[in-house]
Amino acid sequence: MKKTLVLGASTNKARYSYIATQRLNNHGHEVIPVGIREGAIEGIDIQHGTPDVEGIDTITLYLNPQRQEAYYDYILGLKPKRIIFNPGTENPTLMRLAREQGIETEAACTLVMLSTGQY
Repeated sequence: MKKTLVLGASTNKARYSYIATQRLNNHGHEVIPVGIREGAIEGIDIQHGTPDVEGIDTITLYLNPQRQEAYYDYILGLKPKRIIFNPGTENPTLMRLAREQGIETEAACTLVMLSTGQY
C-alpha cells in the first residue's frame, strides 16, 4: 500500500479531495489529508500547514498551480516517489522541479487511477 498525502483536502463531501481521501482509505492506503480548515474525513483528521511526515510514496494535488507555489519546498522536501497532478492542478514548473529531483510526475486523476487499478 502507498502512503499518500492529499494536499488540498476539504471536509466538503462534494470535493474531489474528500472523495479521493475516502477512496484511498477504502483501498487500504495510509492517507494524510492536508488542508487549511479543521475537520476530518471519515475519522481521518485533516492536518494543517506543513506537517512533518515520513515515508510518503505519493502526493496527490488538489490545489491550483498558484496555490501550489507556497508548498514547493514542502512538497519536494517530503521526497515522495511520485506526485499526481489531478485535473486543474497541472503545473509545468513544479513538474520540472520534481523530475530534476528524481520524483515521478503524473498528470492524471487519482479517482480514475484507483477505479482502474492503476494506482
